[in-house]
Amino acid sequence: MTPFFGIAGIQMHVSATQDNLPAMRHHLSTLMAIYPWVQMVVFSELAVSGPLPQTAQSLPGPAEEALQAMAAKHRLWLVSGSMYERDGDHVFNTASVIDPEGEVVGRYRKMFPFEPYEVGISPGDEFLVFDVPDVGRFGLAICYDTWFPEVPRTLAVMGAEVILRPTLTGTVDRDLELSIARATAAANQCFVFDINGVGDGGYGRSIVCSPEGTVLYEAGSGEETIPLEINLDDVRRGREHGILRLGQPLKSFRDRTVDFSIYRPAARLPYLDSLGPLQKPTRTGLKGVDPPAKGEEPA
Repeated sequence: MTPFFGIAGIQMHVSATQDNLPAMRHHLSTLMAIYPWVQMVVFSELAVSGPLPQTAQSLPGPAEEALQAMAAKHRLWLVSGSMYERDGDHVFNTASVIDPEGEVVGRYRKMFPFEPYEVGISPGDEFLVFDVPDVGRFGLAICYDTWFPEVPRTLAVMGAEVILRPTLTGTVDRDLELSIARATAAANQCFVFDINGVGDGGYGRSIVCSPEGTVLYEAGSGEETIPLEINLDDVRRGREHGILRLGQPLKSFRDRTVDFSIYRPAARLPYLDSLGPLQKPTRTGLKGVDPPAKGEEPA
């Protein structure tokens, strides 16, 4: 088994109105011509067809088949970023994992759509980890998922040594997400590849973190390719001996004596119930700002 593995994130311009597959194909071909040692490529969230749910298609489908052809051509592992998937009456935000033979080895549906803003998207309910033979185990989360520490912790407990996090963030909370990426890496003693898009797909600042929570690379706000070789023995030694030879959080979690009663089925959570519905804020109650009158369009 070799612990060394080459992963590249592609931080590219994503359009909401045009087909992004030609750009993905171009960036991938350019990357592989310059860095032929790369073994896995990760695109950003919704890179395939942009951030509008009306682009949803069934899986398998033509976009995924095009990505399979790219993976097979370059003989690499490919994480699609994600795309909107239509399944009956539901639309999911789904990432495909494709192996170097061009076969889909798994699909992951985002568990926590960015409500109340990612409207009409159904949540997934299955975790995804997959093994790269003779290298290690990888786990997948999409954007808002990692705001819920239970998601990466579950992936780590399932053995994930690298968490791949396609992201679409063009909002003012990107600084917070960078902190969450570092905390996720340290708390779960794993590498984190958090790959954002630009244009309609975000404003960049992708980040890669080590199992000790240090920043291996932070991108700027333009298009970039981010090729890095990682050593998965860093994960294994850290989980055995501790972060900086100090805390061993996964072992402590394993050996815990506390029962997290809030997770019990049908647990009563009166404080959370008191917070009100999950909906977009309005002007109501903001001092100095009156909401539009009924039937009146906002200025």
